[in-house]
Amino acid sequence: MSNSLRPLAFGLLAATAGLAACSSLPKVLKQAESGRSVSTRPPVLTASGEAVPFEVVARVPAAHLHKGVAYELLLRYRYEHGLREDTLGRLTFTPGNYVYDDEHKGQLVATQKFTIPNTPGRNPGELLAHGQVRELKKNGKILRAPADVRVARGIADPARLVFREDTVLALLPEKASNVMSGTRVLPFFFDEDQWFIRGYLGTNVQALEDLIDANQHTRQVLIIAGHSPDSTDAHNRLLASKRVRMLLYYYKQRVKNFSYLNKNEDIRFDTLAYVRKWDTFLQKVTTSALKPDQIDSVVTIINDTRGSFETKEKALHRLSFFDYIEQYIYPVLRFGTVAVTYTAPPRYNSELYLLSKKIVEKQTEADALTPEELRYSANLTPLLAEKQRIYEVSAANTGSWEAFHNLGVILLQRAEKEPLDKVRKAYYRRAATNFTLAAHRQPTAEFFYHAATAYHRAGDRLEALQNYDYAIKLGGERQLLRKVFSDRAALEIEVGQPDEALRSLQYAGPSYQNALNRALIEVGREHYELAQEQYRLAQSLRPTAAAPIYGLAVVAARQKDEAAAGTLLKQAVALDRSYAQRAVEDLEFQDYAQGKVFKEALR
Repeated sequence: MSNSLRPLAFGLLAATAGLAACSSLPKVLKQAESGRSVSTRPPVLTASGEAVPFEVVARVPAAHLHKGVAYELLLRYRYEHGLREDTLGRLTFTPGNYVYDDEHKGQLVATQKFTIPNTPGRNPGELLAHGQVRELKKNGKILRAPADVRVARGIADPARLVFREDTVLALLPEKASNVMSGTRVLPFFFDEDQWFIRGYLGTNVQALEDLIDANQHTRQVLIIAGHSPDSTDAHNRLLASKRVRMLLYYYKQRVKNFSYLNKNEDIRFDTLAYVRKWDTFLQKVTTSALKPDQIDSVVTIINDTRGSFETKEKALHRLSFFDYIEQYIYPVLRFGTVAVTYTAPPRYNSELYLLSKKIVEKQTEADALTPEELRYSANLTPLLAEKQRIYEVSAANTGSWEAFHNLGVILLQRAEKEPLDKVRKAYYRRAATNFTLAAHRQPTAEFFYHAATAYHRAGDRLEALQNYDYAIKLGGERQLLRKVFSDRAALEIEVGQPDEALRSLQYAGPSYQNALNRALIEVGREHYELAQEQYRLAQSLRPTAAAPIYGLAVVAARQKDEAAAGTLLKQAVALDRSYAQRAVEDLEFQDYAQGKVFKEALR
């Protein structure tokens, strides 16, 4: 062929190929759509915290394949009654984007992961797919299918199904006392390999300053500091002594500059540095959430008289549960403690309630009553608003942990009586703030747990997680720590952290709450046998409860066992009629909602 004819020949070939591709579009679309199926994993779109992750699985007949043409599925999520929609992307059946289905001969499978935000406005909604074929060339022609295909409907949010039994928080008992002498113990915590006093969350700097500035006659100050047995802290032999000297310097400077009653030379200062001592470490281990056999393993290592400090330290690193020790025990061993012994003149007054009202209304000075008397006066009125005001004045004037704690309890009680969600959450947040102030003045696992509980109820998840963490690190009675781990696991499920929740549940012990929440995690992972085990455990703990039976019905629906789902739903509704409406709205039963079995189960 001559050179002058070649461009013409190539142009004719390209035009012929283009015409062939164009003419094949309807045929390819028809072949692909005839055997097409689209589904999601999980089968019900399920929220994980603030997001809804899912995978779309599409199958089409392999016979539709045609050179130069590709079949695609365009995906979008429509919500707010069809007024809004999110364009998610597409699945394209081109080489490299599909595989041959081993279970269904002659079928191609394409999968792709997507995520949409979990917001209230996106439920109810629907995930839609629209098929089309497209020429694989620049500005290629497109032929679309006539209708959308609904792949999934709505979003299931496990956070709404998490079960948590709220602990009833009671007021601390108040007793009027005219004695103001005592010893105030303030713990401090240092960063790893550091001796500088930190000013952020987790310290008592403000409480120490308030105590010094109160100008109560101080007789003695005891300062103790120690270190954790990890390599960074323990190998710095002077670290504990530096922490002691830093606290001593800070205290003396504050007295020198702000106290008019006390002088450093009149105060007896005692200091003690804990260097390479295991007693505090063992005390924290024995009051932790570790299992008895794990505690015994630690005690055996530490009590071995033949091992050196370094040998024991390395042996701890080899323990399978060392991550717990490193995360929850080591940080609180990097401590300092300031114990201040002080005296103050006694004050007496018999008209507690009258004086407290005058103090609240600013008709008299706050020092007309002792702090104990002012707090005690809150017991003399049945009105929550009056109790709240008394504790607010007490907290503002004394900064006592008792006042902050009981103010938190009163705010929780007021929240429970509020019908409006916005107002109720505002009370919860104020309660949490006051529990936090109490906990930093009297740092115990119980008080940080109270703060976490209030933040949890308010929906402030990050703050709740932090306070659950503080409670665990401080250690306490096993029953309390188990409840802390249980509630933290519930929160971790709500924020979409099932792996972390399972780790927390390891230390939470068996309970009705934990069995339900563990089952919820296993359902989300499609581990249905494990979920059934946990629901049956919950059922054995509370035979008359409807929740475990309803959970078993959900598992049966996931396993496509309509008869079993109907039988279990009937049992759950018989125990609690509210589950009938819940089942009607539950996306897990959407495939059976119009069936006879489902309708009879809800009668």
